[in-house]
Amino acid sequence: MITFEEINHHNHKILERINIISYMIKDRTICDSDVTCDLFFDLMDRIKNQMDVEERELYRDMLTHSDSSIKTTADNFLSGAAEIRRVYKHYMKRWCHNKNLRIKNHEEFVQETDDFLDLIQLRIIDKTEKFYPAVRSVYGEKMAA
Repeated sequence: MITFEEINHHNHKILERINIISYMIKDRTICDSDVTCDLFFDLMDRIKNQMDVEERELYRDMLTHSDSSIKTTADNFLSGAAEIRRVYKHYMKRWCHNKNLRIKNHEEFVQETDDFLDLIQLRIIDKTEKFYPAVRSVYGEKMAA
């Protein structure tokens, strides 16, 4: 089972890369450079992997918990995760192909990327403030760092 230390580390790396990518994509001359693309796809992989791990390891016991507030919290966050997956897939389909960026309109790309990455940042904050405390109440010290 993943620990809170690992979750926090993964979230930190995602947030760190969001800040860097957000800065790099604004300059059209480096936006689709190899370095930017490598970092961009590393970020996208990390976002997807974090969603996969959380869904696989955190939700099951919470969704069947005897405390209805725990179940509700898990259900709400699972629904949010499904929406983020939908947005992620749409975003990747629109802007990416075979680990390459397809940027036809730089301004649109920057705006949609900023919007998507803002969503991810807000999701991490929301999980930290609301979801992870509920996870701790279910899993207790098994997940303690």
